[in-house]
Amino acid sequence: MLSLQEISDRMEISDLLTNYSHAIDFRDWDALDDVFTPDATIDYSETGGAKGSYAEIKAWLPGALERFPRYQHMIATTKLDLEGDTARSRTVLFNPMVYKGEDDVEKVFFIGLWYRDRLVRTDKGWRIAERYEEMGYSYNTPEMPPVPSGGDSAV
Repeated sequence: MLSLQEISDRMEISDLLTNYSHAIDFRDWDALDDVFTPDATIDYSETGGAKGSYAEIKAWLPGALERFPRYQHMIATTKLDLEGDTARSRTVLFNPMVYKGEDDVEKVFFIGLWYRDRLVRTDKGWRIAERYEEMGYSYNTPEMPPVPSGGDSAV
């Protein structure tokens, strides 16, 4: 049987992962301050993005996502391993996106991936200390110029 603490931790982490999705989908970059630790490392390089510190990735995201007028981050089936004040998780993401090319034509495509996270309990609640984005598949992906560089990995 789960303890009340574990139930609470699982619910808080679930909310944390949802808050990330909402921050990205509504382009509320400052809301990410309540998702990541200040010293977090983020690696989107496997899916064509940047790799770097939280500050670098937060600065990179607005430009990288500018060419996508609409998108959704739908998370599900998180596998969570709690160990006191730390946790590891692997979460499925289904990500439909609309790409608007230089010709102003919009094209819908899909990406499926996993977020692999290391989480820590802080005095402000659970936060992501490390995020790795693992590519699963893509469908109907349009030809696009490279993503603007950022972080310590210019992609």
